[in-house]
Amino acid sequence: MRAVVQRVARAEVRVGERVTGAVEAGLLVLLGVHVDDTPDDARYLAEKIANLRIFTDDAGLMNRSLADVGGAVLLVSQFTLYGDARKGRRPSFITAAREPLARDLYELVGREIAAAGLRVAYGEFGADMAVELVNDGPVTLLLDSSRAF
Repeated sequence: MRAVVQRVARAEVRVGERVTGAVEAGLLVLLGVHVDDTPDDARYLAEKIANLRIFTDDAGLMNRSLADVGGAVLLVSQFTLYGDARKGRRPSFITAAREPLARDLYELVGREIAAAGLRVAYGEFGADMAVELVNDGPVTLLLDSSRAF
């Protein structure tokens, strides 16, 4: 399972004219599920996301977590995180999980983050979405449950 985690001043997701999820200060998390991922991968990433200390303290150091700053998470599914463009010009997505596995693990990540006491907003799984954000910092991290990076 992979995640692109961006610290944001605000972010929202739209499907057509409808806003499906929005947050003020917090994290925008783009989440991709691999065909071999399990609930353990989802729990690992949820715990990592919920506890990342990437918000600044009074000394200007990144020492605070989402809970410390009262932040929220906007969770957006993104199968293209498993796009393989090493060969040719058209990416292959054969390692990206399909439904129902991808949806189940995406939703599990959200439930686990919420269980940590954080507010979670969502994109719409499988939809063509427009994501708007104001990156704060900018701070962007890549997470991988297999620890590939």
